[in-house]
Amino acid sequence: MHKILGNTNYQAICYGGYRHSSREIQPSVEQIVEDLMILSAMGIKIIRTYNVHYPEINNILEAIQILSDRYNNFNMYVMLGVWIDCKNAWTTMEPIHDRESDRNALEVDTAIALAKQYPQFIKIISIGNEAMVKWATKYYVHPKIVLKWVNHFQRLKNEGEISKEIMITSSDNFESWGGGSGEYHTPELFRLISSVDFISVHIYPMHDTYYHPHFWGVSYTDHSSDKSIQLSELMNNALEYVKIKYNNVCELVNSIGANKEVHIGETGWASYSNELFGQEGSKAADEYKAGLYYKIIKEWTDSQHITCFFFEAFDEPWKDSSNAGNSENHFGLFTVKGEAKYAVWHYAKQGVFDGLARDKNIIQMTNNGNLELLKEKCDIPYRIDTDN
Repeated sequence: MHKILGNTNYQAICYGGYRHSSREIQPSVEQIVEDLMILSAMGIKIIRTYNVHYPEINNILEAIQILSDRYNNFNMYVMLGVWIDCKNAWTTMEPIHDRESDRNALEVDTAIALAKQYPQFIKIISIGNEAMVKWATKYYVHPKIVLKWVNHFQRLKNEGEISKEIMITSSDNFESWGGGSGEYHTPELFRLISSVDFISVHIYPMHDTYYHPHFWGVSYTDHSSDKSIQLSELMNNALEYVKIKYNNVCELVNSIGANKEVHIGETGWASYSNELFGQEGSKAADEYKAGLYYKIIKEWTDSQHITCFFFEAFDEPWKDSSNAGNSENHFGLFTVKGEAKYAVWHYAKQGVFDGLARDKNIIQMTNNGNLELLKEKCDIPYRIDTDN
C-alpha cells in the first residue's frame, strides 16, 4: 500500500451524510453515492467517519464499493471512527471518567467486523473522538481507556486478524495530545503516543475566537484600513494560532522520543452562527471568512505534507436540532441542498461539479457567486489595544 497520509494526491475530509435534523433519518446508499461523487470531483480520497452506531457507516462502505466497481479510477479510503465514552456518559448519573461505558466493547467489535469486511477501503481506525479532552464533561475518558483499545487493535494487526496496513490512532484536541496545559502530560498519555501509528490532532481557531481570543480582532486604530487587508490579517493570525498548537504537539511528541507523524484530524470554520461566534459574539462565523480559512489552511498543510481532515463536507442540521443557527450546523463546504459555499466556488467555476447533484439539486454557488455581496455580509471584529 502506498503512503496516503502526507500525500497531497490524497486530500481528506470529515464526512456525514445526514440531511435532516435527526440522525434517525439515515442517508441512503444512493444519497451517499451522490455525495462521494461530489467529493471525489474535488480530489478527496480519504473520508473520516465518527462511529459505527448507525446504518450510515454500512451505507458509506457499500457506496464506496458501488463506485469502485463502477469506475476503475475511483479511489476512496476511510478513517473509521470508533466512539468511546466513559461510564454513565449521556445519562442523568454522574460520569465516571476513569471507567468506560459497557457499550465501547460493542463499538470495537463492530469496527473489527467492518475492517475485516472492507480491508480495501478502511485504512485508518480512530479510537475515540475528542474522548480525552476534559471540557467534554459528559463523556471524556482517561487516556488509559483509549490506550487499552489502541493496544487491542495493534495486537489484532500483529496476529493477522485485521490488515497490517490499517493505521491505528485516536483523534483528539491539541490539549489532549499534550500541546497545551501540563495537566495532560501524564505517563498514560506518553504510552498512548508511543502506541498509535500517528497523531490525529484537532485545532479550531474559530472556537477560540470566543474562548481564547488573544489572537483575534483588528486593532481599532486600524479601522479605516481596507477591509480585504483587515480580513487577511485576521485569517493569517488564525493560521499562526494553528501552527503554534500543532508545533506544541510535535514538540511534546519529540520530547518523549516518539517518532510519530502528526496530522490534523479536524479543523474547520463555520459559515454562520447566531450565538457565540456570530454578530453578537466574536464575529468569526460567516461564509467569507470560512472560505478564506479553508484556502489558507489547505495551502499550508499541503506545503508541509500534513494531511488535514477538514471539517466538514456538508452541513448537518442534526448537530443542534433545537437551534438551526447554531454554528455546529454550518461547518460544511456545501449546504444541505448541495450549494457550493465560497470555499469551493473555484471548483464550481472550473466545472468539476458539472453533471453532479445532491438530492436532484445541481451544484450551484451560494449567493449566485456574487463575491462583493458576500464580503458585505462579513463583519470585522475590532479590539481596543492597551499597554497592559
